[in-house]
Amino acid sequence: FCNTDSKETRMIRKTLNASRLQQEVDRRIHRLQAIVEDGVKIHVPRPQLQEPDKTGCNWNMTHFGNAVGFDRDIEDVLKAVRAEYNLSTEVKDTDNPFGD
Repeated sequence: FCNTDSKETRMIRKTLNASRLQQEVDRRIHRLQAIVEDGVKIHVPRPQLQEPDKTGCNWNMTHFGNAVGFDRDIEDVLKAVRAEYNLSTEVKDTDNPFGD
């Protein structure tokens, strides 16, 4: 019996708020060779909070804009950032669960 939920198997993630997380994904995407060479500006959506997945990551991003042909590149960046960061769940205004 192997407890895959133990903390030791998970990489400790840093937490960022939605804006910082969005900026980090944007920065990494626009640093990619293929995207730089193409001169394309990809719209990076805000991260969406979700139940932690099997790796422990609590967010995802969908619906990137102007990203046709770059799906694989974006997926690679997302995978890397999701492995390093979690979305901070502190909500300043408890009346608004979306914090906007």
